[in-house]
Amino acid sequence: MEEPVAKYKEICLWVKKRLENGELKPGDRIESEYKLCSRFQVSRQTVRHAIAVLEQEGIVHRQQGSGTYINDIANAVPKKERTMQIAVMTTFVQEYIFASIIRELEAQFSDAEYNLQISVTNNSVEKERFILKNILTKHTVDGLIAETTRSGLPNPNLNIYRKIMERGIPVLFINSYYPRLEAPHVSLNDKLAGKLVTEYLLQQGHRNIAAIFKCDDGQGHQRYAGYLEALMESDAKINDRCVVWVDTELMSAMEQGAQWLFGRLEGCTACVCYNDEVASKLLSICKANHVRVPEDLSVISIDNSDMASYCEVPLTSAENPIQDMARIAALHMLDLINGKEVPHSTELEGGIVVRESVAPFIPAGNEPRVAVHTHGVHSNSNGALTMP
Repeated sequence: MEEPVAKYKEICLWVKKRLENGELKPGDRIESEYKLCSRFQVSRQTVRHAIAVLEQEGIVHRQQGSGTYINDIANAVPKKERTMQIAVMTTFVQEYIFASIIRELEAQFSDAEYNLQISVTNNSVEKERFILKNILTKHTVDGLIAETTRSGLPNPNLNIYRKIMERGIPVLFINSYYPRLEAPHVSLNDKLAGKLVTEYLLQQGHRNIAAIFKCDDGQGHQRYAGYLEALMESDAKINDRCVVWVDTELMSAMEQGAQWLFGRLEGCTACVCYNDEVASKLLSICKANHVRVPEDLSVISIDNSDMASYCEVPLTSAENPIQDMARIAALHMLDLINGKEVPHSTELEGGIVVRESVAPFIPAGNEPRVAVHTHGVHSNSNGALTMP
């Protein structure tokens, strides 16, 4: 039984067949991306990949704002030579989970005799723009693996990504993605992770569950969606006042807003945190204000980074299988470079790693908790944070 031909290859073969039988001649414009998507029932990513392959083979060339045209074979563009370089662009490099991602990418690409060109955006849109323009103008890489910059906000750099892809340089996103870009991504299933940690707290008897999410990254929005879904499915109360949104800058200054933060968490017995970094900051704030974790407030997070193990109160956290993520991203990129099609979306799952930061909720009248009073913050007999 013959294996089915990949969709992008079907498009390539269709163009070549029309050339052979004379339906297409040098200088002719081939059908638009929209028409090719409709004809072959595929995504724009698949069409663009097919055109990139035809371009690399010297059969077609693209004219900005005009379309894709058949080359004069005598003046055909030679097939692009490999540089054996892969660009890797992340928001950070040594911090948090990023060092592990890069180590795994280096191991995978080293086996394939590729070198990495590593760039860091520091979650800055302007820095991302600078890096992308360098990639676009220097033509020194065979592919780009990128972590998104502030993917929860409109991004002015999407057109540069598109131009890079139009040049035949495959782009793959890792850890997050831009929904408006038709490029493959490998990431955690963030919505499911948000749902899992919330369900775990519900299973422990908590009903008043606060949350802290990051607003400028797409993962925060997905994790929030999972948090809401878990609460709605359990008929638990959804209190918008108890959901705190922070951005990249506010994350580093959370400790300065301790009283405001506790005001938002008032009446809650547990808190879902966007990631282990946010949870670690919350633990520090709780300690400084004599709020005990998990006795007064249970804290759960996402990513299960090294930080989760080494916190003063080890964190219960949902796994983010970053080594698998990086390995799959590397293998997909190698496939893209070699003209193979890859899944548009690969979203991984991980379970809950239970540590010491979550305790079962015991209602008042059974075994009341000890109230904590300090700096205007205390917990009531239910273990819920209250303000005087």
